[in-house]
Amino acid sequence: MTDNDRSIVALVTMGHGLVHTYELSIPIFMTVWLAQMGSSEATLGVLVGAGYLLFGVGALPGGLLADRFGARRLIALCLAGMGGAFVLLGLLPGMWGLGTALVAWGAAASLYHPAGLALISTGVQQRGRVLAYHGIAGNVGIAGGPLLTALLLVWVDWPVVAVLLGLPALGAAVRAWRMPVDETAAVVQREGTEAQPLSPASAGEGGALWRQTRRLFSSGFAGVFVLVALSGLYYRGMLTFLPDLLTPLVTVDLPVEVAPGRYVYAGLLAVGIGGQYVGGRLSERDGIERTLAGALGGLAGIAVLFLPVAGLGTGGLLAMSAALGFVLFLVQPLYQAAVAEATPPQARGVSYGYTYLAIFGVGALGAALAGALLQRAGPPLLFGGLAVIALAAAGLSAVLARRRTARERAAFEGGCGRVGGGGCEEGQ
Repeated sequence: MTDNDRSIVALVTMGHGLVHTYELSIPIFMTVWLAQMGSSEATLGVLVGAGYLLFGVGALPGGLLADRFGARRLIALCLAGMGGAFVLLGLLPGMWGLGTALVAWGAAASLYHPAGLALISTGVQQRGRVLAYHGIAGNVGIAGGPLLTALLLVWVDWPVVAVLLGLPALGAAVRAWRMPVDETAAVVQREGTEAQPLSPASAGEGGALWRQTRRLFSSGFAGVFVLVALSGLYYRGMLTFLPDLLTPLVTVDLPVEVAPGRYVYAGLLAVGIGGQYVGGRLSERDGIERTLAGALGGLAGIAVLFLPVAGLGTGGLLAMSAALGFVLFLVQPLYQAAVAEATPPQARGVSYGYTYLAIFGVGALGAALAGALLQRAGPPLLFGGLAVIALAAAGLSAVLARRRTARERAAFEGGCGRVGGGGCEEGQ
């Protein structure tokens, strides 16, 4: 690994870990907000969903800005914005202050994924290894952020916790701004082309986004876009209120202030590290869509079984939580690989923007949906609705798998006809 690779690893692992630290600390804060602020699940779901919506919607312009101004600068801006937003979260009063801070966080956080992935794809020689480090860092934040937040809430009030969480990102932003990296070091060596996608001139051309969008959605990306949007709805709908839902299911006697659901939630997110690794290995095999269909079907089954099995006792709760954490994060490398295979290299950067628009933008509606279902009929309706979403995603993935098989068969047969003519037929 070169010095430039190591610098990029330091930058993206720092950024990815912090993004998900903040993202998954919010549901922990919600256990306090529901108890202290007198707001309903539906209202709070809409406010949190607005922040998560911007987390996704901003990914597309974020990708274009990264192409125009450089990924490192966008990552630094992202870190500064997230840290500042969490400081505001602790300082601004009332529900409107909470909503303002969450929206600011979502806008800032949306810059990370297209910038970070673009930097990895064009700057590092050992892309696969760095993507693995990148994913692990994200899951460390996913698990560590909620755990750290839960522990701090035992000792201090939530506004102080929010301010304390914001400070590391402000320091990381300064480091990111000063960090020297060559953002196009690997493009020529690996792909044999100049780094044209990073040219400010080409990124600023009128109609460039429309042309790239048309190329993307004519390449089979449309089906994958819907698939990742459904996956995002399940992800956000499942995780947003989960810490609050888990606490009544824990049968072990603990002090009231401990709120055991927070720790079960952090534990299931930690199990996701293993899911990420297994999903990454599975993504290297053929038949990604078939594997993804099976994993999404598994998520549907988990949603159906979660409440009955968890209701049997703490052992059942821990088993179902571990299964949920493992499979929920196993699907992420799989759909990322499916996106790469469904899109042309010339539009790969914009494809990441649309992917995270679907996962975190469309997926943000899952928070509002979860709040409404909980307020209307409670957890059984929520888990039933999530099972339907996962089944729809699994069915779509199976359809995409059949289409891929048909295309590959047609391409093979067409190749035989061109190369060998009648001789190819004899050799079959």
